[in-house]
Amino acid sequence: MNLDFSLCPTPCYIVDERLLEKNLKILHSVQERTGCKILLALKGFSMFSVFPLVGKYLRGITASSLFEARLGYEEMGKEVHIYSPAYVEEEFDEIIKYCDHIVFNSFSQWNKYKERALKSGKVECGIRINPEYSEIKTPIYDPCYQNSRLGVTLKNFSPDELEGISGLHFHTMCEQNSDTLERTIKVVDEKFGCYISKIKWINMGGGHHITRDDYDIDLLVDSIMHFKNKYGVEVYLEPGEAVALNTGFLVSTVLDIVNNGMDIAILDTSAACHMPDVLEMPYRPNIIGAGMPEEYEFTYRLGGPTCLAGDIIGDYSFRQPLKPGDK
Repeated sequence: MNLDFSLCPTPCYIVDERLLEKNLKILHSVQERTGCKILLALKGFSMFSVFPLVGKYLRGITASSLFEARLGYEEMGKEVHIYSPAYVEEEFDEIIKYCDHIVFNSFSQWNKYKERALKSGKVECGIRINPEYSEIKTPIYDPCYQNSRLGVTLKNFSPDELEGISGLHFHTMCEQNSDTLERTIKVVDEKFGCYISKIKWINMGGGHHITRDDYDIDLLVDSIMHFKNKYGVEVYLEPGEAVALNTGFLVSTVLDIVNNGMDIAILDTSAACHMPDVLEMPYRPNIIGAGMPEEYEFTYRLGGPTCLAGDIIGDYSFRQPLKPGDK
């Protein structure tokens, strides 16, 4: 990408559309090989300026709130799906306006909104299930941790309340390969197979790192086709990060250098606001030209401009000393 970062206003996210399209073509190839439908999860990537490009390859978006749904509806204009642990009653009629699929987190939510959803004549409804199986190592990202609020377990599943439900949804993965999905769907099949045979579609959620170099796409295809062939259902996937993985940059400016036992560079970019995974995962971003602490001559702790004491991006070393104005 021929771009002079020094000319960019900061903080600024920059996406290389060529790299984005490369990812989209990979995802589209999975759709072509399996007949599944892939949706962009807006919680992972919501840069609507590239929605026209994304819409050329994917079937639509999936949202977790009213305004995400509206964004997808207005800026991409394809399928709009939504899931939320609980819906706000005053927002529900507007959600119906924008959405094609509405997934409910519980049978109590389904029963509360069932009449309004079905009366619209345009919405297909689903229930999120919790297969109580996950291989995620970071608890904050594990939807199946003990006492999770996300999805209906087999023990709490109510087959006599499925009238009007056309699909099931599960989401148990985070940045994982297709072997995890293969093991997961075996559990889903064992626990919920008798109900899957009675529905129209199944949504396998997100967390599929499909565009990563070591991702086994053939195994993904086999896993999707297993469900399609066994049950005759339509299959949806909802990747977020995989759509934009390794396609762009976050450009930041050094505002000040202070010292408190070590040199600290204060940036105009916040870990908490601009890259929350840094604090939540935790996650260490790659910085062009930087190394691990002490790898190069000049080591700095990079911190954000907020009042949050823990707004720290990490410790990095550089070949040259940093100064205010550097990007």
